[in-house]
Amino acid sequence: MASDLLRNVVDALPDGELERKLALGRPLRVKLGVDPTSADLHLGHSVVLGKLREFQDAGHKVVLIIGDYTARVGDPSGRSKTRPVVSGEEIDRNARTYQEQAFKILRDDPQLLELRFNSEWLDMPTEDLFRLARVATVAQVLERDDFAKRWAAREPISILELLYPLLQGYDSVAVRADVELGGTDQKFNLLLGRDVQRAYGIAEQAVLTLPLLVGTDGHEKMSKSLNNSVGLTEPPEEQYGKTLSLPDEAMGTWYRLLLGRDPDPGVGPRDAKRALARAIVERYHGADAALAAEAAFDRVFVQRGVPEDMPTARVVAADGVVHLPQVLADTFGMSRSEARRLIQSGGVRLDDAVVSELDVASDRVEGAVLRAGKRRFARLEAA
Repeated sequence: MASDLLRNVVDALPDGELERKLALGRPLRVKLGVDPTSADLHLGHSVVLGKLREFQDAGHKVVLIIGDYTARVGDPSGRSKTRPVVSGEEIDRNARTYQEQAFKILRDDPQLLELRFNSEWLDMPTEDLFRLARVATVAQVLERDDFAKRWAAREPISILELLYPLLQGYDSVAVRADVELGGTDQKFNLLLGRDVQRAYGIAEQAVLTLPLLVGTDGHEKMSKSLNNSVGLTEPPEEQYGKTLSLPDEAMGTWYRLLLGRDPDPGVGPRDAKRALARAIVERYHGADAALAAEAAFDRVFVQRGVPEDMPTARVVAADGVVHLPQVLADTFGMSRSEARRLIQSGGVRLDDAVVSELDVASDRVEGAVLRAGKRRFARLEAA
């Protein structure tokens, strides 16, 4: 039923096109592209991935495109300035993780899923790129809201960024997409994909846009770069604790977009948020992990204790000194630059004392509890 597949959809374009596609009486090819510019998929991605799963459950074939080539260009959607360049090595490393993360939501069934990397077709001869570039005019691309704002503010717009929507559109040609999904910030790109398909003699896709999930700050869209995201593969305690930091006014949106329902009537905000956090952890880690994460949270933040099952981290001292950013990087999987910022912001403690220096005496470290942020703990011991 089209009405079921349109639940939570913001735009279904052109009007009636999805219904016409469904009337073809065959499994549709439903496309989603994700650029691996960071290591983790987060709950914001799960909104559109969940819609893909609904198409799978209805018998349609999902075409998940890992944008290992478009990530090298950088999607300008919603950006007020050019994206920072991500190295090719990092993109390739991230791309390898996306398949496993997506399968936390999608069905790994070859009849219902086709996984592709757009480097398969976008590493094209220059002549073919010239043909693609003729599909749209500069004026047409500059009509896009984010480009228009940047143009008016005299912010730089690179030629490469102008090519991005065309490259994304060519993905739809390469996989012969019947339907393409994306966030509301992708509306221009998805519609331009129809123009690209038409120019190449391919039947034009239906376009569905989904709402953008706000992050844990309750205001900006969820993004790892804004430090307001909850990763699909983050530890249960992290997912639980981050969800509880969500402002009350954003809770209803999270319920509807992530759980497909409203909070239970008559339940206060505190208990409703705890139920939301348990449901999210249970979805990605299981019921036992959800109960354990809640108990760990209560022990640390309600009872003011420390986790019973924290990992042990072995540290190496040089000349009686331990370099704390390296310990944080090795123990919690963060970058050393991120670790330094966390120390400088007062977010790192040894036992219950805030640490402000990067190098600490080894006798201060041995046996201490290292705490990074609010929810990451490890007991340190000398190597």
